Amino acid sequence: MIVDCAIYRHGHRTEGPEDLSDALAEARAAGGFVWIGLHEPSEREFDLVTREFGLHPLAVEDALKAHQRPKLEVYDDSLFVVLKPVVYEPESDTVSAGEVMVFTGDSFVVTVRHGEGSPLAAVRRRLEDEPEMLDKGPTAVLYAISDAIVDHYLEVATELGTDLEELEAEVFRPEGGGSRNTASRIYGFKRQVLEFRRATVPLALPLTRLAGSGPTGGGVPFVHDKARPFFRDVGDHLMRVNESVEALDRLVSDILSAHLAQMSVRQNDDMRKISAWAAMAAVPTMIAGIYGMNFDHMPELHWLWSYPAAILLMALLEVLLYRLFKQRGWL
Repeated sequence: MIVDCAIYRHGHRTEGPEDLSDALAEARAAGGFVWIGLHEPSEREFDLVTREFGLHPLAVEDALKAHQRPKLEVYDDSLFVVLKPVVYEPESDTVSAGEVMVFTGDSFVVTVRHGEGSPLAAVRRRLEDEPEMLDKGPTAVLYAISDAIVDHYLEVATELGTDLEELEAEVFRPEGGGSRNTASRIYGFKRQVLEFRRATVPLALPLTRLAGSGPTGGGVPFVHDKARPFFRDVGDHLMRVNESVEALDRLVSDILSAHLAQMSVRQNDDMRKISAWAAMAAVPTMIAGIYGMNFDHMPELHWLWSYPAAILLMALLEVLLYRLFKQRGWL
């Protein structure tokens, strides 16, 4: 559905007419642009926007189906950018990604949002409070959306870092190794980092092109030349995010390896203890087995103190074995 539609002249908002073709013609006549915001539109709802603004059918298909990677596509009459905002849910410690598609042309901006994350109303209000920035045209809208999404990436990276510190403290606590579900928590955290990484890493190339860097950056249309330093700033922020994501991924892999190593050491300790107790149990079993064979000719078989002597021998051997295993750390 259409969430908002407005015409901007010299950085100031005026309500646009209901007919989209009239809104575009009015914006072009006044030297401004029209900004239409949609949230999960149906094919029928988006068909009118497609006809009026001449959007490319391939980009329209991507905008309707969603589930796209961050990318930048250049068409004859428009620029198509896909961004993936992320939302961190502290209650469940999960990262979920939405999608924001931005169509920009000479006198229009069409934003299509999928998912509940990153509502663009706050971005629109912030731009309307900065007429000088908004006067730069559709490029300013694309920059503001990209900047807001990447800045939120930094917040999510900080939250994930805090969760990783808690997980690390659980694994390396003195009593050792964490609980039985620690491994599943580590795997779950690694999956969240992977989900986050899918949103941030592919965005580096589109921002490089928008900033005018790289072999194809200078040829991107519908981007104001004076806006390129701003996109470079967003790219720098994204680089920090990607470095944080790489560090998180490496750390969580190291924590998982350390946890598995601790579990292996703990199992070895358990096996040594079991072996020590089995050896201690074998000694009296052996002595009792020998004297239980009931042969006529056995040493001290009819001696009055045979039974107490056998019990004492068992006890002495058990004490000796216990002290030996204790000194070697098996018990």
